[in-house]
Amino acid sequence: MNTQELIITWATPVFFLLIGIELLVARLRGRHAYASGDAVSSIGLGVISQVVGVFSKLLTLGIYAWCVEHLALFTLPADSLWVWAGALLLYDFCYYWLHRMGHEVNILWAAHVVHHQSEHYNLSTALRQTGSGVLLGWLFYLPMAVLGVPLKVFVVVALVDLLYQFWVHTEQIGRLGWFDRVFCSPSNHRAHHAVNDRYLDRNYGGILIVWDRLFGSFVEEDDSDPPVYGTRSPLRSWNPLWANAEVYWKTALDAWRARRWRDKLLVWLKPPGWRPADVAARFPQPAFVMPVERFDPPLWPAMKLYVLLQFALLLGMATQFLGMASTASLPALLAYAAYLVAGLSVLGALMEARPLARWAEAVRVLATAAVPLLSGGWFGISHLDGPVALAIAAVFGLSALALFCVFDAQRAGSFADKSAHG
Repeated sequence: MNTQELIITWATPVFFLLIGIELLVARLRGRHAYASGDAVSSIGLGVISQVVGVFSKLLTLGIYAWCVEHLALFTLPADSLWVWAGALLLYDFCYYWLHRMGHEVNILWAAHVVHHQSEHYNLSTALRQTGSGVLLGWLFYLPMAVLGVPLKVFVVVALVDLLYQFWVHTEQIGRLGWFDRVFCSPSNHRAHHAVNDRYLDRNYGGILIVWDRLFGSFVEEDDSDPPVYGTRSPLRSWNPLWANAEVYWKTALDAWRARRWRDKLLVWLKPPGWRPADVAARFPQPAFVMPVERFDPPLWPAMKLYVLLQFALLLGMATQFLGMASTASLPALLAYAAYLVAGLSVLGALMEARPLARWAEAVRVLATAAVPLLSGGWFGISHLDGPVALAIAAVFGLSALALFCVFDAQRAGSFADKSAHG
């Protein structure tokens, strides 16, 4: 496990502790800060982002390391405090432009949109990260390599910038006076996540909000116009794969339908929402209307408990996945990653009450129970101790039993409701 993965792994319990504190504070104040489906979706997307990061480091860090070695204009010492401070400032400046372009260029928005899809605003939203940002995001940090910022320094300041932004995703902290004028704060970032006309495409700073003040993208939160969260094309799904693919798919459709080759390219490069005139005429979309209710499909309490328990098990497996990332073989990592993504996708389908979701979940838990018994191993582990294999089989075998009990109770309850209203 490299330094970045180690820090993220150790920070995760702190994240969940702070989420618990935020939830408690909100309840004491009589506020509804969390919805279980939204929180599971957001944290699950964060897990997928970390899983993808295991495979993308060769691209992002490998290219950066090559540029430092071959293109750097200066040789900067990694043991200088000024180099570290300057690198953090420069990283935040580059992040501002990546973030801003992520709202102004559609192909970049296709990656960044994942972070904005939640219609709630809480600390779990901070964990909602894209799985495709690695495709182009690394380009914005190459100036740091050209200036000679060492790879180790770059990795650490990137992590500092990312971790800082966790705490600003909350409604439980109000205005902070002078701090709001200099730094990215909860108030400033609430405005950034809002779809209100007043706030749209503002406040891009990661640590410093002064970049927005310098480049004309700052707006102050206004109590007379409370932020409404989400996107102007609501996702309305708990499917993590669709969350990552949504804008790419819609843009590809518009590119396919466009008659002019120029428009087939521009649809990727123009701001989000731009469509070729001929496509907009033949395939009109409804005008944006400020949402009045959040996406929250009803879920039986027993099913909600089942999903939360299975999600906790998947989080534990994701932690193991990150821990073995530097030692396991590529096929084992790919297989484990596919299992985790599939598991999160099936839980999303359960929360949406999709018709085939229970059968897909039954296959998942029964297969999970069978693998250690039949093979004696696990992803990346060739041999499990007998008691461990039996424990895994027992947990997921009981999960299968619980799943069918939940569905039987739910079906019986639905039949009773229909009879009572019949």
